[in-house]
Amino acid sequence: MRFASWRLVEEILTLSNVVLELVDSRDPLNTRCPKLERLAARLGRPVVVVINKADLVPRPVCEAWVRYFREVEGLEAVYISAQRRLGTRVLRGKVVEVAERTGARDRVVVSVFGVPKVGKSTLVNTLKGKHSATTSPYPGTPGYTVKARLYRIGGRLYLVDTPGVLPPEGGGVESLIRSKPVDELDNPIAVAAELVAKVLKYNPKAFEVAYGTTSASAEEILAYVAKRRGWVRGGEPDLYEAAKALIRDYLDGRIVYYYEPPVRPPGSPSGSEG
Repeated sequence: MRFASWRLVEEILTLSNVVLELVDSRDPLNTRCPKLERLAARLGRPVVVVINKADLVPRPVCEAWVRYFREVEGLEAVYISAQRRLGTRVLRGKVVEVAERTGARDRVVVSVFGVPKVGKSTLVNTLKGKHSATTSPYPGTPGYTVKARLYRIGGRLYLVDTPGVLPPEGGGVESLIRSKPVDELDNPIAVAAELVAKVLKYNPKAFEVAYGTTSASAEEILAYVAKRRGWVRGGEPDLYEAAKALIRDYLDGRIVYYYEPPVRPPGSPSGSEG
């Protein structure tokens, strides 16, 4: 997994009119990147929080998160499902709206950032479409076009397609499962157990829907997954492989939960998650 360097991120932000920050609709707070938001603010670049995978949670919850980011955090936000190509027209409209507020008229350059597995590549490919093509090199620092490409994505909108993703900052299990490939996790069973506990806190039926088990025990859920998929060694379920499978299923959107946005930003007095 290759993370983008912050030097490259700053370079891309400097060349952008609008910055899109993707987050996962199931846990927007722990899949956002505050360092990106602070850097964009310092450079005077507006950020639009894109709440992706909106098909996984109820629409009123997505709408509540849009209001939260707008009214509590002071950030524009929209919700979409990049995989299902839902909401991308609204996103394009929001980009133009925000860009015009900053004085951009002739050409609007958009950059897209996100931590691993929030759908950055899917959104980029959706915005680029089948007929997009690279333009002439965009004026910038030497070597810029080696690291990133500029695509015209319709009208006066241009997209900077950058390599790499941002390192997770949210902490907890989200950072663990998004910081490295699942096969490289030091203790996938412990990580899966933490993930199970978090999911069940918000959705007690999540694993019944995903796998058909009503158990509330992480070990029993992993054993159920292992047996169901034939991962049994010496008569014992292979919890190690089951843990990795469960984490992948979560990242792929098969395991669903959500929580309501807080009244205040996390870290402020009385602020809390959900």
